[in-house]
Amino acid sequence: MASSTKPTSSNPTTRPKMSIMTGGEAIVQTLVAHGVDTVFGLPGAQIYGLFDGFAKAQLRVVGARHEQACGYMAFGYARASGRPGVFSVVPGPGVLNAGAALLTAFGCNEPVLCLTGQVPSAYLGKGRGHLHEMPDQLATLRSFIKWAERMEYPGNAPALVARAFQEMMSGRRGPVALEMPWEVFTQRAETAAAIKLDPVVPPQPDPDRVAAAAKLIAASKTPMIFVGSGALDAGDEILELAEAIDAPVVAFRSGRGIVSNRHDLGLTFAAAYRLWPQTDLIIGIGSRMELPTTFRWPFRPDGQKSVRIDIDPAEMRRFSPDASIVADAKAGTRALVDAVSKRGYNKTQGRRATIREATALTLEAIQSVQPQMAYLKILREVLPDDAIVTDELSQVGFASWYGFPIYQPRTFLTSGYQGTLGSGFPTALGAKVACPDKPVVAITGDGGFMFAVQELATAVQFNIGVVTLVFDNSAYGNVRRDQVTQFEGRVVASDLVNPDFVKLAESFGVAASRVGSPDHFRAALEKALAHGGPYLIAIDVPRDSEASPWPFIHPAKP
Repeated sequence: MASSTKPTSSNPTTRPKMSIMTGGEAIVQTLVAHGVDTVFGLPGAQIYGLFDGFAKAQLRVVGARHEQACGYMAFGYARASGRPGVFSVVPGPGVLNAGAALLTAFGCNEPVLCLTGQVPSAYLGKGRGHLHEMPDQLATLRSFIKWAERMEYPGNAPALVARAFQEMMSGRRGPVALEMPWEVFTQRAETAAAIKLDPVVPPQPDPDRVAAAAKLIAASKTPMIFVGSGALDAGDEILELAEAIDAPVVAFRSGRGIVSNRHDLGLTFAAAYRLWPQTDLIIGIGSRMELPTTFRWPFRPDGQKSVRIDIDPAEMRRFSPDASIVADAKAGTRALVDAVSKRGYNKTQGRRATIREATALTLEAIQSVQPQMAYLKILREVLPDDAIVTDELSQVGFASWYGFPIYQPRTFLTSGYQGTLGSGFPTALGAKVACPDKPVVAITGDGGFMFAVQELATAVQFNIGVVTLVFDNSAYGNVRRDQVTQFEGRVVASDLVNPDFVKLAESFGVAASRVGSPDHFRAALEKALAHGGPYLIAIDVPRDSEASPWPFIHPAKP
């Protein structure tokens, strides 16, 4: 991506003020200049100098018990707040451990900065087997994140850290990484003051493309709008467009809450599917449009038209629409609203009533997904609108995609298309650090929770008041169901022998309780939220007792 090199201040003819500082201090001063006050991290030999810089600057460092959790906490921080999440781990195995979280951040378009070390400069590229050495760490990182670079001298740290923030926040947002050789973190050199680079100016909506999209909308009778994480800041404009043309607004996972599920036009994807056969125009805004253009829903080659608004021009190649607007979601939707208003739109009589009926019928139908829906109903009734929930890959988590109403953006945090098992609990910890005044609840299954169970210690140490729901069905429930139904009942490595989760939590110093049915869940949840600190509710679910959530997620699957 092309980048701006214009500092936000300073006269380019004036030599910037210089100071003697270490490489670690040079990094930290630029983090502080960008508003960073919290870092998630796990220190090690190569990055001692960086952590010493954190200490000198009095940054809050939330130390985790595993590198993967550092990355997921930074991801949850970014996803809940919209601000960059920063974490630091050692190179090699540390970076690889955190790689799942970086890949998740890439898939979910979240600004996450990984700061890591490298072997000493004299050993770079030598393959001598220095501590934590891996062949071409930068090349590995660049293969699955947005941008990565090396800081080889304290003096170039301010510019590269500023560039990292510019890359994260420009265009399609995403994770980036910076590495620094071991000795440079403590090496002292004359270094310029921190700088900030302006974000790259996004493309402006092309009037001709906007007009073409408005023409398609004018000809439509039953349009449907699909939104994703690229549209999180365009809610007002999207709702205005939806109301102007009576189009339901649908999110699969990441865009939930952009239009509230309380609004007639804010639909879950399960309800929207009832309207799919009659939909003559799809409008994607900041979304990969996974539902209508991949295997999720049946393809419609019958004259259905498509419009896309996306800041990433590559998206127009991945699924080529009839009309494309390459622009920021907010600006692009604003231009489209204005064009539709000028052109006019004749709403289909009775459209709102049809949409409301789809929602009502779906709400009735999904009640068959038990006991998941019973737990989700209570969870929604108890939590305030702005509470944050992480879904995790679990039977209740899957059902929450369509069975748990969402009323505000950035309050339903998922791992997106990566579907990273074990991400939910540490992501919730990061979200709570970012939003300490909001209730945060992690929905987990017994299998996924054990991926990051050690972070109960982190929650206690830093008093991160997440309420964690562990649904214990003694299995990787999805895998077990598929093995039973698709492979003649041959169950392999999907049954689990679990600890007593209440006793386990209490051994960490986490308050806990046990629930055996939805009838007792409300009281337990209210007690957990009132407690204020870390709390775990172990929910016993008999193995194979849960209805499959998949008929409403893959309705087109035979």
